[in-house]
Amino acid sequence: MDHFHLKNGELHAEDVPLARIADEVGTPVYVYSRATLERHAQVFSEALSGLDDPLIAFAVKSNPNLAVLRVLQQQGFGADVVSGGELKRALAAGFAPEKIVFSGVGKTDAELALGLDEGIGQFNIESSEEGRELAELARSRGTRAPAVLRINPDVDAKTHAKISTGKAENKFGIPLIRARETYRELAGLDGLDLRGVAIHIGSQLLDLEPLESAFAKVGKLVADLRSDGHTITHVDLGGGLGVPYKAGMTPPSPAEYGALVERVTADWNVKLAFEPGRVIAGNAGVLLTRVIRVKRGGNGPPFVIVDAAMNDLARPALYGAWHDFDAVAPDGQRMTANIVGPICETGDTFATDRECDALASGDLAVFRTAGAYGATMASSYNSRGFVAEVLVDGDRFAVVADRIEASAIMDAERVPEWLA
Repeated sequence: MDHFHLKNGELHAEDVPLARIADEVGTPVYVYSRATLERHAQVFSEALSGLDDPLIAFAVKSNPNLAVLRVLQQQGFGADVVSGGELKRALAAGFAPEKIVFSGVGKTDAELALGLDEGIGQFNIESSEEGRELAELARSRGTRAPAVLRINPDVDAKTHAKISTGKAENKFGIPLIRARETYRELAGLDGLDLRGVAIHIGSQLLDLEPLESAFAKVGKLVADLRSDGHTITHVDLGGGLGVPYKAGMTPPSPAEYGALVERVTADWNVKLAFEPGRVIAGNAGVLLTRVIRVKRGGNGPPFVIVDAAMNDLARPALYGAWHDFDAVAPDGQRMTANIVGPICETGDTFATDRECDALASGDLAVFRTAGAYGATMASSYNSRGFVAEVLVDGDRFAVVADRIEASAIMDAERVPEWLA
């Protein structure tokens, strides 16, 4: 469910016409709906209401905009971060340090130290080497780092290869076959309060079976670790629930996911943590764009050239991902077209042979389900600037990230005097 709907023949974000945002802010621009963010947060929380006080930590990487984070912080969420920069963003957005989980395979000493100094609630350790480094940093500060060990369960998440994280060949976590020996090694370190395990097998999951398989392996590991004499009090089950990028898709609902978790973890006797991202923010945003021109193709469909590009929304070029594409003011006519951006790359193609609303030069359109892994993955390729971001709240809106022009990016560059 989202709050982007036609009213009087024109697409609105909640009660704001998207054409008004285009006129006042320009295009391309990301538009987020506060009501949708809140609704998704509440639905996910309700799905887990049968659990004993779980920690729901929003995956900041999916949408790190400070206003978006503040909305979710006000919904009682924590934050899952994967860099020092995301940690600082989470703190700036008001998340309590004890509700911040630090994930990621390549945390530097400086980032580990930042987490310790800020008193965050949990480190998800990805290797024995990281565990030893974290323990030494904590010991030198006279403290112990709250941590869990991330396990790689070697489960195929049945998602795109580039967002699969739980197979043996992926870089994340400790192989399950080495989990007990690694846990034993790290649990004995003075600077660590090692209290459980974590998993995350991938993103945009459209089937609960891989999750159930992974959770079963975790449950057995918890029992094995307890039989080894360890006290296990926390398990982080990650995130990964998919969203409907294409009309008609029916991914598992949060309620179905919650029922699975309740059933599988009933006898674990631990505090559970979750790291949802896309399922909260994905359908809460669109990328609003304007048609530059419609160019006649060769023997195929015409090219609808829009002012958004692969540097603004990378998912189609990176993953071959689908985003529904709709006119802001549809007239009922349809066309088949190739939807492309202005970048000098054939990869700057959003869709081929796509049936869509009929469009002409100057018309506005949206790429839907762009609230996650959209603006956060942007670049300045082709010396293009960064897109503005807007948050809508009822009949009002605010720019929550300024458009950064290419000239401002160039201002950060220097030509040494020996090239003058």
